[in-house]
Amino acid sequence: MFEIVPGSDTATVYRARFARRLPTRLSELVGPEHGLVELPLHVAWSGLRVFDLDRPRQRMSLYRTVLAEGMRDDLCRFLNRDVLLDLWPILYRLIGRAVREVWEDAFPELLAGRSSVQG
Repeated sequence: MFEIVPGSDTATVYRARFARRLPTRLSELVGPEHGLVELPLHVAWSGLRVFDLDRPRQRMSLYRTVLAEGMRDDLCRFLNRDVLLDLWPILYRLIGRAVREVWEDAFPELLAGRSSVQG
């Protein structure tokens, strides 16, 4: 595995990859808040595919997986705006830098929620 250096061509390509997938607004994230969710193989291609959103670790794992591997339709289908905002103060530490920066650049309310928890 290699590290992507911010500002490098690789980092730019990586950020662009995630930026193309973003919804226009967080309100487009209309996924479930509770219950079992089965991710398709193109999102969860290795390991666990069924997640219980009522179990905090599984909920966090689903969000990490979908943010990293999901396409725009997957983001909107499996993520929920309110849950994402609730998880972000911890979740941002568990996802890659490129994913985190792209989401926070596009949706400042994520950064604002993270800052209020830290302060």
